[in-house]
Amino acid sequence: MQDHTPDQPTPTGRRDDSIDPFVAHRRLLFATAYQMLGTVTDAEDILQDAWIKWHEVDRDTVTHPKSYLVRTVTNLALNRLTSARATRETYVGPWLPEPLLTGTADAAEETEMADTVSTAMLVVLETLSPVERAVFVLREVFGYSHAEIAGFLDRPEVAVRQISHRARSHVHSRRPRFDTDVATRTEITEKFMAAAQGGDVNALMELLAPEVTLWNDGGGKVTAARRPLYGPDHVARWMLGAMAKPISAGIRLESAHINGELGVLAMIGDYRVGALTYDIRDGHIENIRFQVNPDKLAGIQRRVGGE
Repeated sequence: MQDHTPDQPTPTGRRDDSIDPFVAHRRLLFATAYQMLGTVTDAEDILQDAWIKWHEVDRDTVTHPKSYLVRTVTNLALNRLTSARATRETYVGPWLPEPLLTGTADAAEETEMADTVSTAMLVVLETLSPVERAVFVLREVFGYSHAEIAGFLDRPEVAVRQISHRARSHVHSRRPRFDTDVATRTEITEKFMAAAQGGDVNALMELLAPEVTLWNDGGGKVTAARRPLYGPDHVARWMLGAMAKPISAGIRLESAHINGELGVLAMIGDYRVGALTYDIRDGHIENIRFQVNPDKLAGIQRRVGGE
């Protein structure tokens, strides 16, 4: 998902000044903010603030617009993340990132997206310090050099190299890798939805790995498990119990690409009330992450009917 090419000239060799650099690089800027913060709404707020700064700056003083914009977004996100840490420390129940619908990208882009914005990756990034997270995202995801990152963050290059090494080692040691082909993931997802909607506890348990863990983020806004759930029996019965509650009447499950991987949306009518992502190992589901906090589903609500 690297987007590290310099501002591109037109085929005539001249730069097309009719395209606002902010518009041209918006996808990169959003991805930077989202991977820094783990929430769609905060990332969009950062882009709004960056847009204001961009349109207030004297363009004659900006030699490299793309670098200026990435630096602006990075520092805005860094400030937001630092202030958010205190709030997250008092968060009710498990904290999970805000789901991002990644649409129907081609296979190559989907694979690359899954590796950089997967829920599993964002959960690991949450364990880094704000500066470590910024350096990791800029270096490992977008391919910026240590010297460039040092300029973005106003830190010595040698310090950035040390932070980069520490962050990379931390992420690689904590993030297990799961390689599942598209056909297998699709088949397991369909079986999972059928078993869950049919209330078949045995079929659901057969799909779950012996070491399956479920994290449920309700943020104190809706009823949710406030501690991780472990084991096929506990996880399966809790999920079916949640779907059988009166508040879940009429719920249906739909497959969708969430954070670069095939996952499941829980729907009531046209309203999305939950998003499930999970890892698959050896044909079984483990590490289920179930986002039901309504404040964290606002981003995907706006995409109903517009995907």
